[in-house]
Amino acid sequence: MGKGRLEAFSDGVIAIIITIMVLEMKAPESAELRGLRPVLPAFLSYVLSFAYVGIYWSNHHHVFQSVQRVNGITLWANLHLLFWLSLIPFVTRWMGESHFGTWPVALYGVVLLMSAVAWDLERRVLLRLHDPQSSFVKAMGGNLKECISLLLYAIAIGVAFANTWAACALYAVVAAIWFVPDRRIEREMMSAT
Repeated sequence: MGKGRLEAFSDGVIAIIITIMVLEMKAPESAELRGLRPVLPAFLSYVLSFAYVGIYWSNHHHVFQSVQRVNGITLWANLHLLFWLSLIPFVTRWMGESHFGTWPVALYGVVLLMSAVAWDLERRVLLRLHDPQSSFVKAMGGNLKECISLLLYAIAIGVAFANTWAACALYAVVAAIWFVPDRRIEREMMSAT
Protein backbone atom coordinates (compact mmCIF):
# COMPACT_ATOMS: atom_id res chain seq x y z
CA MET A 1 0.00 0.00 0.00
CA GLY A 2 1.39 3.41 -0.93
CA LYS A 3 1.84 6.19 1.57
CA GLY A 4 0.99 9.10 -0.75
CA ARG A 5 -2.76 9.11 -0.15
CA LEU A 6 -2.28 8.93 3.63
CA GLU A 7 0.08 11.92 3.49
CA ALA A 8 -2.24 13.94 1.22
CA PHE A 9 -5.29 13.19 3.38
CA SER A 10 -3.42 14.09 6.57
CA ASP A 11 -2.14 17.33 5.05
CA GLY A 12 -5.70 18.25 4.06
CA VAL A 13 -7.14 17.52 7.50
CA ILE A 14 -4.37 19.48 9.22
CA ALA A 15 -4.95 22.44 6.87
CA ILE A 16 -8.65 22.36 7.73
CA ILE A 17 -7.86 22.25 11.47
CA ILE A 18 -5.76 25.40 11.15
CA THR A 19 -8.45 27.10 9.07
CA ILE A 20 -11.15 26.28 11.61
CA MET A 21 -8.99 27.65 14.43
CA VAL A 22 -8.46 31.00 12.75
CA LEU A 23 -12.12 31.26 11.72
CA GLU A 24 -13.14 30.66 15.35
CA MET A 25 -11.29 33.82 16.43
CA LYS A 26 -13.45 36.88 16.72
CA ALA A 27 -12.26 40.35 15.78
CA PRO A 28 -12.32 43.04 18.49
CA GLU A 29 -15.52 45.04 18.74
CA SER A 30 -13.58 48.30 19.04
CA ALA A 31 -11.29 49.92 16.48
CA GLU A 32 -9.04 51.09 19.32
CA LEU A 33 -5.95 49.17 20.41
CA ARG A 34 -7.53 48.62 23.82
CA GLY A 35 -10.16 46.58 21.96
CA LEU A 36 -7.55 43.83 21.62
CA ARG A 37 -7.48 43.21 25.37
CA PRO A 38 -10.72 41.13 25.52
CA VAL A 39 -9.59 38.91 22.61
CA LEU A 40 -6.02 38.45 23.89
CA PRO A 41 -6.78 35.13 25.64
CA ALA A 42 -8.31 33.75 22.42
CA PHE A 43 -5.28 34.94 20.47
CA LEU A 44 -2.81 33.40 22.94
CA SER A 45 -4.61 30.06 22.89
CA TYR A 46 -4.65 30.23 19.07
CA VAL A 47 -0.89 30.85 18.93
CA LEU A 48 -0.17 27.87 21.18
CA SER A 49 -2.54 25.63 19.23
CA PHE A 50 -1.20 26.79 15.87
CA ALA A 51 2.29 25.89 17.08
CA TYR A 52 1.09 22.45 18.13
CA VAL A 53 -0.70 21.70 14.87
CA GLY A 54 2.34 22.95 12.96
CA ILE A 55 4.63 20.73 15.01
CA TYR A 56 2.47 17.68 14.31
CA TRP A 57 2.34 18.51 10.60
CA SER A 58 6.10 19.01 10.39
CA ASN A 59 6.94 15.82 12.29
CA HIS A 60 4.31 13.85 10.37
CA HIS A 61 5.96 15.01 7.15
CA HIS A 62 9.42 14.02 8.41
CA VAL A 63 8.27 10.59 9.53
CA PHE A 64 6.51 9.79 6.28
CA GLN A 65 9.55 10.86 4.26
CA SER A 66 11.42 7.91 5.77
CA VAL A 67 8.53 5.42 5.88
CA GLN A 68 8.75 2.80 3.13
CA ARG A 69 5.21 1.42 3.34
CA VAL A 70 1.95 1.60 5.22
CA ASN A 71 -0.85 -0.88 5.85
CA GLY A 72 -4.47 -0.83 7.04
CA ILE A 73 -3.45 -0.59 10.69
CA THR A 74 -1.34 2.45 9.82
CA LEU A 75 -4.36 4.11 8.24
CA TRP A 76 -6.43 3.57 11.40
CA ALA A 77 -3.57 4.74 13.64
CA ASN A 78 -3.29 7.88 11.51
CA LEU A 79 -7.05 8.48 11.72
CA HIS A 80 -6.78 8.10 15.50
CA LEU A 81 -4.14 10.84 15.52
CA LEU A 82 -6.21 13.08 13.25
CA PHE A 83 -9.26 12.59 15.49
CA TRP A 84 -7.44 14.02 18.51
CA LEU A 85 -5.87 16.81 16.47
CA SER A 86 -9.32 17.72 15.12
CA LEU A 87 -10.45 18.46 18.69
CA ILE A 88 -7.78 21.15 19.10
CA PRO A 89 -9.95 23.95 17.59
CA PHE A 90 -12.76 23.17 20.05
CA VAL A 91 -10.59 23.21 23.18
CA THR A 92 -8.63 26.19 21.86
CA ARG A 93 -11.78 28.27 21.53
CA TRP A 94 -13.13 27.14 24.90
CA MET A 95 -9.84 27.92 26.61
CA GLY A 96 -9.62 31.37 25.00
CA GLU A 97 -13.24 32.34 25.55
CA SER A 98 -13.14 31.21 29.18
CA HIS A 99 -9.98 33.27 29.71
CA PHE A 100 -8.06 30.12 30.60
CA GLY A 101 -10.63 28.62 32.95
CA THR A 102 -9.68 25.51 34.91
CA TRP A 103 -11.71 22.90 33.04
CA PRO A 104 -10.96 24.24 29.56
CA VAL A 105 -7.20 24.29 30.30
CA ALA A 106 -7.35 20.79 31.79
CA LEU A 107 -9.33 19.45 28.83
CA TYR A 108 -6.89 21.17 26.45
CA GLY A 109 -4.18 19.12 28.17
CA VAL A 110 -6.20 15.93 27.79
CA VAL A 111 -6.51 16.55 24.05
CA LEU A 112 -2.76 17.23 23.83
CA LEU A 113 -2.02 14.11 25.89
CA MET A 114 -4.24 11.94 23.71
CA SER A 115 -2.71 13.43 20.55
CA ALA A 116 0.70 12.45 21.89
CA VAL A 117 -0.52 8.95 22.74
CA ALA A 118 -1.94 8.64 19.22
CA TRP A 119 1.36 9.89 17.75
CA ASP A 120 3.29 7.28 19.73
CA LEU A 121 0.83 4.56 18.71
CA GLU A 122 1.27 5.44 15.03
CA ARG A 123 5.05 5.44 15.50
CA ARG A 124 4.89 1.96 17.06
CA VAL A 125 2.66 0.64 14.26
CA LEU A 126 5.12 1.93 11.68
CA LEU A 127 8.09 0.47 13.58
CA ARG A 128 6.52 -2.99 13.49
CA LEU A 129 5.90 -2.66 9.77
CA HIS A 130 9.54 -1.97 8.89
CA ASP A 131 12.68 -4.08 8.92
CA PRO A 132 14.70 -3.65 12.15
CA GLN A 133 17.71 -2.54 10.08
CA SER A 134 15.78 0.09 8.09
CA SER A 135 16.64 3.77 8.35
CA PHE A 136 13.20 4.46 9.76
CA VAL A 137 13.55 1.98 12.64
CA LYS A 138 17.04 3.22 13.45
CA ALA A 139 15.81 6.81 13.50
CA MET A 140 12.57 6.26 15.42
CA GLY A 141 13.54 3.47 17.81
CA GLY A 142 14.09 5.69 20.84
CA ASN A 143 11.27 7.72 22.29
CA LEU A 144 12.70 9.93 25.03
CA LYS A 145 10.97 13.09 23.75
CA GLU A 146 7.68 11.23 23.56
CA CYS A 147 7.98 9.98 27.16
CA ILE A 148 8.95 13.41 28.49
CA SER A 149 6.00 14.95 26.64
CA LEU A 150 3.51 12.46 28.04
CA LEU A 151 4.80 13.05 31.57
CA LEU A 152 4.65 16.85 31.24
CA TYR A 153 1.11 16.70 29.82
CA ALA A 154 -0.06 14.55 32.72
CA ILE A 155 1.55 16.92 35.23
CA ALA A 156 0.08 19.97 33.46
CA ILE A 157 -3.44 18.52 33.54
CA GLY A 158 -3.18 18.16 37.33
CA VAL A 159 -1.54 21.58 37.70
CA ALA A 160 -4.45 23.16 35.77
CA PHE A 161 -6.63 22.67 38.84
CA ALA A 162 -4.24 24.75 40.94
CA ASN A 163 -2.86 27.28 38.43
CA THR A 164 -3.98 27.42 34.81
CA TRP A 165 -1.09 29.68 33.74
CA ALA A 166 1.45 27.19 35.09
CA ALA A 167 -0.32 24.42 33.16
CA CYS A 168 -0.20 26.50 29.98
CA ALA A 169 3.50 27.16 30.61
CA LEU A 170 4.06 23.39 30.74
CA TYR A 171 2.15 23.00 27.46
CA ALA A 172 4.44 25.66 25.97
CA VAL A 173 7.52 23.79 27.27
CA VAL A 174 6.41 20.64 25.46
CA ALA A 175 5.84 22.65 22.29
CA ALA A 176 9.35 24.09 22.65
CA ILE A 177 10.79 20.57 22.99
CA TRP A 178 9.16 19.60 19.68
CA PHE A 179 9.52 22.91 17.83
CA VAL A 180 12.57 21.72 15.93
CA PRO A 181 11.62 18.72 13.77
CA ASP A 182 12.90 15.38 14.96
CA ARG A 183 16.58 15.33 13.98
CA ARG A 184 16.81 11.54 14.36
CA ILE A 185 15.15 11.08 10.99
CA GLU A 186 17.31 13.62 9.20
CA ARG A 187 20.52 12.16 10.64
CA GLU A 188 19.56 8.61 9.71
CA MET A 189 18.43 9.55 6.21
CA MET A 190 21.71 11.41 5.60
CA SER A 191 23.79 8.47 6.79
CA ALA A 192 21.78 6.02 4.64
CA THR A 193 22.60 7.88 1.41
